[in-house]
Amino acid sequence: MTPKEVLEFAKKNGAKMLDLKFMDFPGMWQHFTVPIVQLTEDTFEEGFGFDGSSIRGWQAIHTSDMLVIPDPDTAVMDPITEAPTLSLICNIVDPITKERYTRDPRNIAHKAEAYLKSTGIADTAFFGPEAEFFIFDDIRYDSRRTRPSTSSIPSKASGTPGRRKCPT
Repeated sequence: MTPKEVLEFAKKNGAKMLDLKFMDFPGMWQHFTVPIVQLTEDTFEEGFGFDGSSIRGWQAIHTSDMLVIPDPDTAVMDPITEAPTLSLICNIVDPITKERYTRDPRNIAHKAEAYLKSTGIADTAFFGPEAEFFIFDDIRYDSRRTRPSTSSIPSKASGTPGRRKCPT
């Protein structure tokens, strides 16, 4: 979508709010919401200011001014919010130099993809989360002041010492 198309999309869907999303370096979604009237075509060049010192591992307080630049290709209506809300994923840039921020995971991914293309290794890269979870057959804990402890038995453990197998 172009910036103009995003504005038309927001109007067509009755958007009242604009949610600006980005990811911090450890991979947690961060966001802030503003009234939709603050979104203009210029916003896609000028961005919105925010305090980068409030994001883990980003900026010191004396260099904390940063910009989020919305990516028009990511525009979607949020199906969960009470007020109709347009959601945009953003790139992070320095407000003075307008250079992409080195700790922005989107910038890192874009640079990695550009490197793959420039070296001829690949012309496409796929990035995604690595969702991990664990299943335990048993978890025990003790919260006494003199001996707090936890122990867990993974579901694939066989022959765990001191454990009786229960008939199924």
